[in-house]
Amino acid sequence: MVIKKFIGKTEEEATAAAKKELGESLVIMNVRQVNPKGIFSFLKEKQVEVTVALEEEREKTRLERGDAERKAVQQVAKVVEQKGLLLNAQNNASSIEQKLDSLQTLLEKQLKKNEAEEQEKQDRQPGKVAVEEKKDDPAGQTAEPAVEDPKAEEERRKSREQEKFIRLLYNTMIENEVDEKYANQILEEVDKSRKPNTPFDYILANIYQKIVLNFGKSEGITPAQSGPKVVFFIGPTGVGKTTTIAKLASSFVVGEKKKVALLTADTYRIAAAEQLRTYAQILEVPFQVIYSPEELVEAVEGLKEYDYILVDTSGHSHRNEEQLSRMKEYLEIMEEKAQTQAFLVLSANTKYKDLLKIADNYKEIADYQLIFTKIDETTTLGSLLNVKLHMGTPIAYVTYGQNVPNDIECFNPQKTVKQLLGGKA
Repeated sequence: MVIKKFIGKTEEEATAAAKKELGESLVIMNVRQVNPKGIFSFLKEKQVEVTVALEEEREKTRLERGDAERKAVQQVAKVVEQKGLLLNAQNNASSIEQKLDSLQTLLEKQLKKNEAEEQEKQDRQPGKVAVEEKKDDPAGQTAEPAVEDPKAEEERRKSREQEKFIRLLYNTMIENEVDEKYANQILEEVDKSRKPNTPFDYILANIYQKIVLNFGKSEGITPAQSGPKVVFFIGPTGVGKTTTIAKLASSFVVGEKKKVALLTADTYRIAAAEQLRTYAQILEVPFQVIYSPEELVEAVEGLKEYDYILVDTSGHSHRNEEQLSRMKEYLEIMEEKAQTQAFLVLSANTKYKDLLKIADNYKEIADYQLIFTKIDETTTLGSLLNVKLHMGTPIAYVTYGQNVPNDIECFNPQKTVKQLLGGKA
């Protein structure tokens, strides 16, 4: 893994320099302000230092690409960035109060505390006199004890310290309810490249990057190439689908000035339909209740000039095959008429085993991205990583409250990984 630091007048300038040298696949590890040095430093403006990481395999691949390809990638990235389609994870990096270096300090303090407690336990035990046995050689003389190689002993000591540090990280992930098999997979990959002289910050950065890369990226809701994008929100009852739709609709209408229409196929809960109707009235956007797949097609036909059509669906048990089959009809008939996306909405405080069953069953009816709600109602976020790795499906958004249009953001893997490793968001 390649780790480098870049300095610029702003975070954007330093990040741009990093991308120019290392490519778009880098991961931002840390952002901090640095004070200028020198005799006339007080006359100079403060600068921003950005620490980035890139896996060695990706670095090798990047170097093997020709200059023409690299320039093409940069041009595409620039166009995408201008259109505002990039995730705001990097833009939010400067707002994360506790950076990777402070997380390392936290873990090292915990490691020292554990060592001190272990030493205290040993001191409380009854005193033992260590007697080194000496064996006589055949000539009847006492043999001198073997002299330990200082370098080898030092390497073993450092290796033991590293193992304690990695064990601490493992325990921290388990406490955050990361599945044991995923925690072991991540740490085993890191352990293969570990050497006795590898510093703790390098080990931590390596683990951090591995988990960030495992989360991957999601573009969220993207515009259609032509006509409206029809977006379905599916999931069990009580996870907050209707409120999430209202938040996203508000963002599109107020923030991006897009034309949005709201439809609901949830004919089982009158309150849910009325709630969405109220949001539609506030936003002054069209609203309609849909009772059949045919009505859905007819409604979309009448909304061709709109940018996004957000469709709420009925929440029900993931074991209800009849309702799952009916929902599949809505999705399949619409795929033939317009460009569509589907998002499975899950509550972060749902039991892990139930999350896996829900995700598996809904995969039978649609290829979806994930939205996790009620992040504020749980103290552990391991389930986000578990479901992502189990399904191979990106996480698009997270919500953390009932306020509309606030309390929602694009999923930020860096922020979540910091919490999984014991830091604060």
